[in-house]
Amino acid sequence: MAGTEPDAIDPRSLPVARRVQILVRALDGAKKTNEALAACRTGDELVAVLLNASARLGLALSRDDLMRTPPIRDWIWWKGNSALLTIGDDRPRYQQDRLAPPQPAKDDAAAGETPRRRRFLGLF
Repeated sequence: MAGTEPDAIDPRSLPVARRVQILVRALDGAKKTNEALAACRTGDELVAVLLNASARLGLALSRDDLMRTPPIRDWIWWKGNSALLTIGDDRPRYQQDRLAPPQPAKDDAAAGETPRRRRFLGLF
């Protein structure tokens, strides 16, 4: 029929990875949802907020969908665990930049030596 618009695609018919991608894009700029996500202390709390957002968007994502599909799977893991690799004194990078330079070891100070910076000439 002329003048009628084609039916919109039902998001629930899309593959899980595509629905998660839609959810992630919808979170960009969603101030209240992002504040709620930032306030979550555990991965379970994070999943609850994301399930609510998914329901509001009509994506029909399940808890298993979120826990198995990147990048949300990684967000949930990160919320409940510490970093695999840290640089420096086991502090996030933004905190390392605000700290005073390291103090020399007692042995170095007693010998009157200034601490030397060690160089690593490995391949990475």
